[in-house]
Amino acid sequence: MNTIRCSNTLRDMMSEHKRHGRSVGFVPTMGFLHKGHLSLMKRAKAHCDHLVVSIYVNPLQFGAGEDLDRYPSDPEGDAEKCESAGVDTLFCPKTLFADSHATTVSVAGLTAGLCGASRPGHFDGLATVVARLFGIVQPDIAVFGEKDFQQLAVIRRMTKDLGMAINIMGAPLIRDTDGLALSSRNTNLDPLEHQRALSLHQALQFIQTHPSPSAKERIQAGMALLQADRVDYLQIVNPVSLQPIQQIDGPARVLVAAWIGNTRLIDNMAI
Repeated sequence: MNTIRCSNTLRDMMSEHKRHGRSVGFVPTMGFLHKGHLSLMKRAKAHCDHLVVSIYVNPLQFGAGEDLDRYPSDPEGDAEKCESAGVDTLFCPKTLFADSHATTVSVAGLTAGLCGASRPGHFDGLATVVARLFGIVQPDIAVFGEKDFQQLAVIRRMTKDLGMAINIMGAPLIRDTDGLALSSRNTNLDPLEHQRALSLHQALQFIQTHPSPSAKERIQAGMALLQADRVDYLQIVNPVSLQPIQQIDGPARVLVAAWIGNTRLIDNMAI
C-alpha cells in the first residue's frame, strides 16, 4: 500500500493508472476507521482495479461550536485497517486547499432540510471538499455509506449536475451488535450515554413497523421512545427528494439526528 500526502503526486499517479486502462475506486473518509468504513472499501474493491482511500478531517463541514477539535484520530490504526482491506493507495493530505482557494460548491434543494437546517454551511463544505477530492483522484467509482443518507443524495446530485463521469455507489448502513449505527463519534459516549443512544435505533424500528399510514402518527410514536438530550429532527421523507411526506403510500425513509450528551448522532432506516 502506498501512502501519499501530496495532491499533485496522487493526481499524477492516478492519471498513469487510467492511461493504462485501470479503473480507479475511491472511498473518502475522515479517519478513525471502523467496520462501516471497511464495508465501503470492500464494496469499492470489488468494482475497481486500484482502490484509493483518503483520510482528511474537513474543517469546512464543521460549524461553530461543533466537534472539530474533539473528532477522534488514529492514523496508525487507520493505516493498518486500510492495508488489511486491500487498499492500494492511502491519501493523507495535511490540507486540500491553498490560501488562495476561492470556490465553494453548493447543492440547492436537497440541503435545505434535515442536517442542512441544523448545520448551516455543512453541505457546502462537504460538497466543496468532495469535488476537490474527485478532481485529484479522478475515480471511476466512489462509495459512500447510507448511514449519511442526505450526504449520499447530495453527492449524487452534485456529480450529476456537474457532469462528472463517476459512478456513485451507496453501501448499506452497518450497525453494532446492539443496533447502534457505527460512527467514529460513538467513542465519545460514556456507558450510560451509549445505552441511551440505542433509543435512536429502537425508535426507527418502531416507526418502520408502525401500522398507521400517517407519517405524523408514526413520528409522534417514535419521538416518545427517544432518550436524547435534544432532537434536531425526526422525519419521514421521500428517499429521492428528501422532502417530508404526510402519507406513507410508497418507499420512504425515516431519519433522525439527536444529541446524546455532547455527541450528535444520526441514523436512518427504509420504510
